[in-house]
Amino acid sequence: MTVIDISASVMQFLLAFLVVAPLLGAVAALLPAPPGLKGKNPDQAVLRHGVTVTGAVLIAAIVLAVGFDHDHPATMQATTDISWIPALDVRIHLGIDGISLPLLVLTALLTFLCALYSYFKLPAGPSPKAFVALVLVLESGTLATFAVLDLLLFFLAFEMVLIPMYFLIARWGGGRRQAAAWKFILYTLLGSVVMLLGILLIGLKSGTFDMVALATDNGRGLTTSVQVIAVIAIGVGLAVKTPMWPLHSWLPDAHTAAPTVGSVLLAGVLLKMGTYGFVRILLPIAPDGMRTFAPYLAAFAVVGIVYGSLACLALARTGAKGDLKRLIAYSSVGHMGFVLLGIATMTPTGVNGALFANIAHGLITGLLFFLVGAVKDRYGTADLDALAGATGAALYGRAPRLGALLAFAAIASLGLPGLAGFWGEMLTLFGAYSPAEGLSRPAFRTFMAIGAFGTLLTAAYMLIVVRRVCMGEHSPHSRLSPDDRASQLAGGPQAVSRPQPSEAQPSGPQPSEAQPSGPQPAGPQQPGPQQPGPQPSEATGARPAPSTTPQLADIQAYEAATWTPLAAFTVLAGLWPAVLLGLTDPAVQKLLAGGKS
Repeated sequence: MTVIDISASVMQFLLAFLVVAPLLGAVAALLPAPPGLKGKNPDQAVLRHGVTVTGAVLIAAIVLAVGFDHDHPATMQATTDISWIPALDVRIHLGIDGISLPLLVLTALLTFLCALYSYFKLPAGPSPKAFVALVLVLESGTLATFAVLDLLLFFLAFEMVLIPMYFLIARWGGGRRQAAAWKFILYTLLGSVVMLLGILLIGLKSGTFDMVALATDNGRGLTTSVQVIAVIAIGVGLAVKTPMWPLHSWLPDAHTAAPTVGSVLLAGVLLKMGTYGFVRILLPIAPDGMRTFAPYLAAFAVVGIVYGSLACLALARTGAKGDLKRLIAYSSVGHMGFVLLGIATMTPTGVNGALFANIAHGLITGLLFFLVGAVKDRYGTADLDALAGATGAALYGRAPRLGALLAFAAIASLGLPGLAGFWGEMLTLFGAYSPAEGLSRPAFRTFMAIGAFGTLLTAAYMLIVVRRVCMGEHSPHSRLSPDDRASQLAGGPQAVSRPQPSEAQPSGPQPSEAQPSGPQPAGPQQPGPQQPGPQPSEATGARPAPSTTPQLADIQAYEAATWTPLAAFTVLAGLWPAVLLGLTDPAVQKLLAGGKS
């Protein structure tokens, strides 16, 4: 069944357009703007160009999804197969099925939302032309990763995203951006070198790099020892990108230093490239090697779940000076641990849960990084101790809609039933309860119990974040009178921090905020018979009424336009998971069966 009947040639064009259009848009962004399109501000013109190109790609992705045959999601559709390097049998082979289509749409959506957000809130850095071009190259590489069906093309697309992300962090990032960017590029490049060796091993031993042919063969042309070596080599490169504990240490630094849109794209789409590689390459092409490696993968996954959660709890505690962006980055280590656990079960239930958790993490964590970026812009810091002001001075009191949306995203991230984060984690745990034949049930049930404990830790640190950032502290130093609270609210971002004892203000009226100590001059400043009460003027020294206390800027129109789709899809995926599972399940069943439906 297709929503709209679209011819095969049009579907092929749309998929090719998704991959090529961002590259052409990146080249155009670096060229001088035509006189008629330059406008009054050339910087705004190139940002508008970015919104236009990513918007066109998103429309193409939606049309591709509408024209997709939902009755046969296990069949490769919109395929293009052209010989590229005959000597190596490398082909330009593109296609989509129920596994790759949701990731294509997610990538197009998040990139468009990042371009739209940047049009109004461009991060500080060099030329906007370079920024737009890098984002478009990043989009092209990510879309190509999910669309190509040749191992060498997959590797090229996989590597294509590294340089744009490096420069986005190094040139538009925050503090310690150079160190974070170098750490990111070194980890991922070293992992990629090992991955390339595994890809070459598979291609040389099997005689082809075609992923469809290799999946159909289901490892029958590869010995078990070759499969094990290939799984370890390719798995290391994919695990670095995912990232899997203990290869994760580049991620917190990269997220902390990256600009807001860089963090959104890094968490929302780049991490998915690693887990997608496990599903698309290793499960069907080297099943015996995966069966040998699966218990170790599951063990690393559950350690990552617990480690990520404990790291978040350590950052969230009072006095730890934890960075909120860093905390969300560590939460990604835990969430991606659930994805890896589902893949390690090698069952349809577990793999479907992993793919669902992939999409849910992209939506929820993308929204969280947008919100944390907005909070940092308003307060001037992402330090949790600085953000955790007194009750009333926290987000609920200063920007209630922003605080409510942050609380919603945090609750979605902890896996509340009815939201997108719930289904992926539940299905991966169910898959671990009954793993594939040949895997140890006692071991995987132990992994399931550890993963379930990790969900409790996730709930703990997310609720602590909501309490501290949205509701404020409830400590002896933060119990302020209503008048002092109003004064703190009026003080701006600096007033959010709890005052130290040496800085505490006396309880009585001060010369600068109550009545002057000297004789009062005659004039309208003094209340008299014609002025029965104090006037709300600085000259009178009267404290402004709480109702007129200046607040932080709440959600702006462009922010609402950027964040609403992510919140809406989080709810939709939570209430109607069959939309996504109906696409992935037949494709997963075929993948695990060796290309047989």
